[in-house]
Amino acid sequence: MKQKVILVSSTELGRGEKELGEGILETFFTLLKQREDKPRAIFCMNSGVYALTADSLVSVHLAELEQAGIEVLACKTCVDYYKLEDQLTVGKISSMQRFVELASDYEVITIS
Repeated sequence: MKQKVILVSSTELGRGEKELGEGILETFFTLLKQREDKPRAIFCMNSGVYALTADSLVSVHLAELEQAGIEVLACKTCVDYYKLEDQLTVGKISSMQRFVELASDYEVITIS
């Protein structure tokens, strides 16, 4: 995982029932934070930026990953679009340029 960037573009993992998708996403991050080899960064865009707010169960896991030294980033354009700047509880607002830099250096795993 050290050579990977996780791209989160939704508050759910997979398509189908919303509650199921949210639960699967939480399980993904629960298991990810338990791994010794963690990803280089996590970049949230589109509705995935909601994962960085207190309303998301995933935010707790992302905070723990951030505390472990993982770069947790939010797309500025998306945060502005959803008017979430004051609601983010984890991560830093970043640019698409930073994501392009990460994507050119590391393999990207997309969560959608």
